[in-house]
Amino acid sequence: MTTRPCLVRQAGLTLAELLVALAVGLGVLLAGAVLMIGANNAYLAHEDAAAIDDGGRFALALIGRAVRQGAFVDWERLKGVAPARNLPAPLAGLDSRSLPKTSFGVDAPVNTAVNGSDVLAVRYAGAGAAPDGDGSVLDCAGFSIPDTKEGWSIFFVARNGDGQAELRCKYRGAANWSADAVVAGVDSFQVLYGLDTDTAPDGIPNRYVNATTLAALDAALPLSELNEKTCWKRVASVQVALLLHGERPSAAPLQPPAYSLFGPAYAKAHSADEGVQLAQAQLRGQAPATTRRLFTAVFAVGAAQP
Repeated sequence: MTTRPCLVRQAGLTLAELLVALAVGLGVLLAGAVLMIGANNAYLAHEDAAAIDDGGRFALALIGRAVRQGAFVDWERLKGVAPARNLPAPLAGLDSRSLPKTSFGVDAPVNTAVNGSDVLAVRYAGAGAAPDGDGSVLDCAGFSIPDTKEGWSIFFVARNGDGQAELRCKYRGAANWSADAVVAGVDSFQVLYGLDTDTAPDGIPNRYVNATTLAALDAALPLSELNEKTCWKRVASVQVALLLHGERPSAAPLQPPAYSLFGPAYAKAHSADEGVQLAQAQLRGQAPATTRRLFTAVFAVGAAQP
């Protein structure tokens, strides 16, 4: 009589095996979720930093183009004759002020400046025949200025309807004045002016001062000589500093305790110049610290006028 071997058939997992499999699967899912969240956060942080860098570079490029145009003289139109000495200076500025959108130039300034932000105004002659010019001279909104008009590019900081501080460019349109946002997320916009104090101007700045100092120097001039001898015509260069922040909390473990927009030495020597040094606690308030970038540049205006 032959006997058949006893066959043991697999009927399922034991409870212990099932629990082990579930634990391993959950561990893999958890690790994958952590990696995905980390990758997403890194992408968002990179995107935020890139947006800040793009905004800062664009703002400096726009300001630099406007400042360099401040020295423009259309010699062809003037037929070699030097411009009148009593013309207004190509530059103007205000410390710790903001502006209405529709007022003339820098008229009617307001005290609601964001962290002591300044106002920088540049005026310049147009080029080319009316009505559109030849496109070589543009205001900060990108409109071409013909030789029959005077172009303006004015930079200041104001808050939009959402309370977000933004750098704006103000310009004169065909019928009235207007202002457009250049970059948002502005903590402070500061301006210094390189003053050529040599008796015979050589176009090289001897010291950098703010708009308040220039106004005080002009106050000593007779009113009849103000346009001709104003210190604003001796400004050979403009130094700007722009502090921007992003939209998301920073992933950096350490944040600087303060930002000195023109360096610690200037901030220490000019503590009364509002906005040139901003504490981290002052900027963030009760909110988490965000990514911040400081952009600085110096732009030549041209040879100072005697």
